[in-house]
Amino acid sequence: MARMNTGQRLMERRIGIIPLPVYFLLWGLVAAFVAIGKVPSDILTNIALLALGGFTCAEIGKHLPVLRHVGAAAILATFVPSYLAFAHLLPEPVVASVTDFTKSSNFLYLFISSIIVGSILGMDRHVLVAGFLKIFVPLALGSLVAAAVGVAVGSALGLGARHSFFFIVVPIMAGGVGEGAIPLSIGYSAILGQPQGELFADVLPPVMMGSLTAILIAGGLNFLGKLYPHLTGEGRLQPDAETLAPADQAPAQPPDAATLAAAGVTATALYLVGVLTQRLWDWPAPVVMLVLAVILKLTSAVPASLQQGAFTLYRFFSTAVTYPLLFAIGVALTPWDRLIASFTAPVVVTIVATVGSLIGTGFLTARVIGLYPIDTAIATACHSGQGGTGDVAILTAANRMALMPFAQIATRIGGAITVTLSLLLLAYLS
Repeated sequence: MARMNTGQRLMERRIGIIPLPVYFLLWGLVAAFVAIGKVPSDILTNIALLALGGFTCAEIGKHLPVLRHVGAAAILATFVPSYLAFAHLLPEPVVASVTDFTKSSNFLYLFISSIIVGSILGMDRHVLVAGFLKIFVPLALGSLVAAAVGVAVGSALGLGARHSFFFIVVPIMAGGVGEGAIPLSIGYSAILGQPQGELFADVLPPVMMGSLTAILIAGGLNFLGKLYPHLTGEGRLQPDAETLAPADQAPAQPPDAATLAAAGVTATALYLVGVLTQRLWDWPAPVVMLVLAVILKLTSAVPASLQQGAFTLYRFFSTAVTYPLLFAIGVALTPWDRLIASFTAPVVVTIVATVGSLIGTGFLTARVIGLYPIDTAIATACHSGQGGTGDVAILTAANRMALMPFAQIATRIGGAITVTLSLLLLAYLS
C-alpha cells in the first residue's frame, strides 16, 4: 500500500467534514469577500459560510470538558452565532448573506423532509405503527404534568397562576415560533384586546428558553444512555426495533447516484404536497408529509432500493448538514436579545421545572408501555422545542436524529393541540 504524502495526510485531517487545507482556504476566501464589502448570498457561498461556521462551533463544543457530554456542539453551533450577530462581532456582510439565504431558500425544510422521509422509509413497518401509537401516551401525560408543575412553581415564585400558564407554560409547548408563538399572540390579542406585537414579545422568550433547556437535558440524556445502555435504543423507541441498515454503518451495497437522487426528489415531492395542502386547507405541511411517508411505507409502495436510497439520504443530511443548519438558525432565526429577556430567576426556574417535568414524565412512562425511557424522553422533549429548528437542535444534542418523525408529532400535533385548547380556555376565562 502506497504511503501518503504530506498533502494527502493534511487532507485526511478534518474539522467536522472539512479537510484541513480546505478549511483554512475557506477562512481566507471569506476574509477576502468581507474585505471587498460584498459576500454573495447564493448557495455556493453559503455552503462555505455555513460549513465553516457550523463545524467550527461544533468542533469547539466537542472538546469542551464535561459540556461536550450534554450537547455542547449543538448549543454552540446555535447560540454562539446568535450572540456574535447580536454583538456585531460577525461581519455585517456575512450576517446579511446568511440571513438572506436562510430565509429565501427555506433549506430548513429540505433538511427536515430528507430526515423524516429517510428515517420513516428506513424503519420496520410494524415498529413504525407501534411507535406512532405509543408515543401519544407519554406526550399527553407529560403535557398535563408539565402544565400542573409549571403553574405550581410559577405561582409559588410570585408569577401568578394565570400568567404562569398562558405566558410561560403554553408558549413552551406551543410548537415553536411560526406555529406557536405567532398564533398564540394573535389569539391572545383578539381575546385580551392588547397589541399583538407586545404579546408576541411576551411569549417568545419562554419558547426560546424552553428549547435551550430541552437541548441541555437531551444532551444529558445522551450521556446517561452511555452510562446505562439498557435504558436506550440509540435512536429506536422500542426494543427489537430495526431499521433497514444500522444508523452507524454504511449499507453493504450503497445505492447508486440515480437512486439517491430519486430519493431526494421523492422527499421533495412529499413536502410540496404538504405545502399545497397547507395553502388550501391550512394543514401543517410537515405533518402531511410525515403521514404520506408513513402511508408509502405501510403499503409497500416504495421498492427496497429506493427505501435504502432514502435512508442513505437521511444519513448524509444528518452528518453533513446538521451543524451548518444550526449555524444558519443561530444567525438568522434566533434573536439573542429575546433569549436573554427570559433570564429572570422566577421565569427560568418555572421554565426548567416545566420542561423537566415534561421530559421526566416521558422517561417514567416509557417502561410501562414498552418503550426505551431515554429515547422516549428525548422525543417528548421536542414538545418544548423551538419548532423545527428546536427539533434539529434537540436531536443533534442527543445524537438521535432518527427520532425526527416522532419529534415532529410532538412538535406539530402536540403544539397545535396546545395552542387550540389554551385559546379556548383563555376565551372562556375572559
